[in-house]
Amino acid sequence: MAEDQPMPTPGGATGVVTDSANGNAASLYQRISQDPDLTQALFRQALQNPSGTLEQICRLGDGWGLPVSIEQVKAHIRSLDDAGSKQWLLKARGGL
Repeated sequence: MAEDQPMPTPGGATGVVTDSANGNAASLYQRISQDPDLTQALFRQALQNPSGTLEQICRLGDGWGLPVSIEQVKAHIRSLDDAGSKQWLLKARGGL
């Protein structure tokens, strides 16, 4: 995908998503998934406060030099095709 190419977003709106932002979401997801304690803590939080979890994920990204927006996190999680990610979507879909 070319940098700054418009990309459909949830609800049919079109936003600008850069390649580096997409890469940041993937890198951030990978980093979080490598830490079982953090992954479990975020999952528990998502059950109670999905939108707060998304904000926390974005703060983690900022702190690790992998800035992402909430929409980029949502889009990345929806694009995954593994059981763990699908469980996130099923359990915390209210905020995702």
